[in-house]
Amino acid sequence: MLAKRIIPCLDVKDGRVVKGVNFIGLRDAGDPVECALRYDREGADELTYLDITASHEDRGILLDVVGRTADSVFIPLTVGGGVRSENDVRELLKAGADKVSINTAAVHDPDFVAAAARTFGSQCVVVAVDARTRGEHLELAADGGGDDGKPAWAGTYPDLLVDESKEAGWEVYTHGGRRPTSIDAVKWARRMEELGAGEILLTSMDRDGTKDGYDLDLTRAVSEAVSVPVIASGGVGSPRHMLEGFVEARADAVLAASIFHYGEYTIGECKRYLDEQGVEVRL
Repeated sequence: MLAKRIIPCLDVKDGRVVKGVNFIGLRDAGDPVECALRYDREGADELTYLDITASHEDRGILLDVVGRTADSVFIPLTVGGGVRSENDVRELLKAGADKVSINTAAVHDPDFVAAAARTFGSQCVVVAVDARTRGEHLELAADGGGDDGKPAWAGTYPDLLVDESKEAGWEVYTHGGRRPTSIDAVKWARRMEELGAGEILLTSMDRDGTKDGYDLDLTRAVSEAVSVPVIASGGVGSPRHMLEGFVEARADAVLAASIFHYGEYTIGECKRYLDEQGVEVRL
């Protein structure tokens, strides 16, 4: 059995690591390269950089930060935010990224995921899914909240959209959590695997930054729907939550941000706890 992975997530805005709650209320958490070096020393299995406003602000990708990190850190690095083309993927891989995370662009053009997988291999294509419980209210940024982001292809593939006759379920959001899409999160993850995604990075918008634990129902639903690895994200507040993500929700990896950024737990402490609970991790 493959060891479970702990992945610090560094949300980047204006060249700094930031963290908020429910995708808003951001506060500074340090220099991205310095944070990456610290997590490498602490025993992180991988690192993830997400430029959280690149798609919303129509900006480019984090080539400088990626290059400086790759020069000093030698664990796998995933980078996302503002990835719109095969050339963006190529430039990030050339700069030192091992995997590239695609979110908004995948919703706009699912064939982009297929093309990236064919060109670069599924092993370096991660599809990020930001999902929110249907019927729940979440304060979104004024510059984009509530916009109808239903993709142009929605009429052609209605089977991927949320079932309006059911109250339960999760909806995919894009542009850093600002735009609803009417896409069903579980169906979308399954479709992304079919198109060649090698991993699903699944973030619960409802739990993001709350420290209330991962959305176990959402994570389990996606984990059971796909055969590629699922990375649980959003809501971790303790090593116990990581255990729940692995055991109850069947995640292959867990993403964490604020508990590491602000020194509440170290990666080593989390790994030792998981090891004591019988979860296979790299110590």
